[in-house]
Amino acid sequence: MMESLLDEKEFLAPGGIRSLSKIHEKSYEINIKGQVFGINYQPGESNSSLYGGNSNWRGPVWMPMNYLLLLSLKKYCDYFKGQCCVTFPAGTGSSMPLSMVSIKLAERLVAVFKKDNEGKRPVHNNTPQYENDPNFKDLVLFYEYFHGDNSRGVGASHQTGWTGVVAELINRVNIIFKKNVHQSF
Repeated sequence: MMESLLDEKEFLAPGGIRSLSKIHEKSYEINIKGQVFGINYQPGESNSSLYGGNSNWRGPVWMPMNYLLLLSLKKYCDYFKGQCCVTFPAGTGSSMPLSMVSIKLAERLVAVFKKDNEGKRPVHNNTPQYENDPNFKDLVLFYEYFHGDNSRGVGASHQTGWTGVVAELINRVNIIFKKNVHQSF
């Protein structure tokens, strides 16, 4: 399960954990009594107007679920006293305790909002207004969810309730750099 979760070809995205594995870019379908049902990976907006046109858990990154996941990984590691290690990202051969994986996931979530070396934020997906306009270049919107492949903000742009947990992640990541990794987060 952890191998799939931490695989960049499946659930692990640049900005966190996707809600559906990317392996479902090729649709999964089942025929029940002549009626076809299926699901496919949609990293951002849906290819269907069903459910209002958003992808409703079919691939994007959702902040509250990621937050709960990384807290759970840390608690699980604490229970096993740091003895539970996995490869992160899957397939790289780099093994680390789950507490460190939770930190790495937190860093990916925070990176959605951080400026890169060119002054661009993934959340804005190269939108010139947010990159160049002095009135908007420091505006950071807390979107409902994030594109599973490029971390662009998707859905409502005012989710300060659940996407606001990124502030707690920033705090936790900053604490990590001041303390021993195994003692915090």
